[in-house]
Amino acid sequence: MKMTWKRHARMLLNIWPPFLGAGIRIKRLAPDWKEIDVEMKLHWWNANYVGTHYGGSLYSMADPFFMLMLIENLGKDYIVWDKAASIRFRKPGRGKVSASFRLSGEQIGEIRQALHSQQKIERVFTVEVKNESGEVVAEVEKLLHIRKKDPEPEDQGLAAAIAFRRISK
Repeated sequence: MKMTWKRHARMLLNIWPPFLGAGIRIKRLAPDWKEIDVEMKLHWWNANYVGTHYGGSLYSMADPFFMLMLIENLGKDYIVWDKAASIRFRKPGRGKVSASFRLSGEQIGEIRQALHSQQKIERVFTVEVKNESGEVVAEVEKLLHIRKKDPEPEDQGLAAAIAFRRISK
């Protein structure tokens, strides 16, 4: 299932109901999950009362991507959660807007290094939502909680088998 998800991730995200309903499209997803480009065209169903992009849709464009990128790049031994977010609107969004998410190898390395000496860390990631002229429409800031998973006890399988055996007697 995991390989199927990765192979079809862009398509599956594009038909995910919150994105599909808002008109959000993932245009590019790098195979290493370090670069994702997203866009949204203005339609009657994602416009606000004054005819510009609805703020909730602008935020939805940015919501899951840094978390997904870190999960995929750090691997199964780490837990990544969104902890907080903020959006600052800079100018009305009209037409097509886009956001480019980038995660560097240095950032990933710094996170791994920090978790050698700390149980958990928080990192802030920022993305700009821009219009077709390249002007910033909104800035979205995400605070992510990151930690290593607790190691599983080696005898956990044995303990479960003994407990099951006691219950089944």
